[in-house]
Amino acid sequence: MNAYILALLANLSFAFGSQFFTHYSRRFSPIWMNVSKALVAAFAFCAIILLTSGFHEISLLNFGIFFLSGFIALGIGDIFLLKAFSKIGPGRTMLLFGFHPVIVGILSFFILGQIVPSRKLIGIVFFLACLFIFSLETFKKEGKWDVSGLIFAFLGMAFDAVGVLITRYAFDMNSNITSMEGNFYRCLGALCSYLLIRLFINFDYFGNLRKLETKSKFYVLIGALFGTTISLGLYLRAIQTAQNLATITAISITSVIFASSFECIWQKKYPSKYLLSAFVFFAIGMKFVLF
Repeated sequence: MNAYILALLANLSFAFGSQFFTHYSRRFSPIWMNVSKALVAAFAFCAIILLTSGFHEISLLNFGIFFLSGFIALGIGDIFLLKAFSKIGPGRTMLLFGFHPVIVGILSFFILGQIVPSRKLIGIVFFLACLFIFSLETFKKEGKWDVSGLIFAFLGMAFDAVGVLITRYAFDMNSNITSMEGNFYRCLGALCSYLLIRLFINFDYFGNLRKLETKSKFYVLIGALFGTTISLGLYLRAIQTAQNLATITAISITSVIFASSFECIWQKKYPSKYLLSAFVFFAIGMKFVLF
């Protein structure tokens, strides 16, 4: 499947899961929700690998790079991201991901020698226009931003950008490693980061888990499967096969539209004229990126 389609489906899945992430991050904490989604994803990826291709031989260095990527992006970065979700909501948080392709593009140019084709740059401009439309809507409604929420969102985005580059480098080292294996190793890195955080921040994971009713446990599972397992499975496959990382990460801007759309459904509100306008710019941008 086309890498750009994979990235688009990954963002759709993540946007759906982010609604559950937001709810339970507010109910307990971003760290608690992050541990939950990493645990579910680790078991799911391990099961998929064992039922399909099996584990391929991997060097300690290659494993360490995947592990480091997960530690940085899925561990530390996602805590900041979920903290931003809980403070300003997933739709607004994803606004800052407009800077994601810029950072990845600059880093991938210097580290991987990748150049973004001019036609793809036009598509990125239309994606950034989506961000402007959402920014305009927010300022018209509230007149100000939650500064701390923006800082958390930016930190989450920056850590994720670094994780994307490290992951691509790890895949380039060993073409036999599947995206599912890469995700499993990254989840191990994320879980290790929580063990480290546990030394400094006290959070009762299993105590909070026992407080959840059966329905809520099911919702946490669904959120983790869509927002982490399916989303990462598709996204890492896109990163593994894409010719240009900046364009792939530019598609992550679509999470703004998807997350805001799911927020409308979650809160039972009609989409605004700004959201509909953003869809138009998004469609034009995708035309330049995909065709």
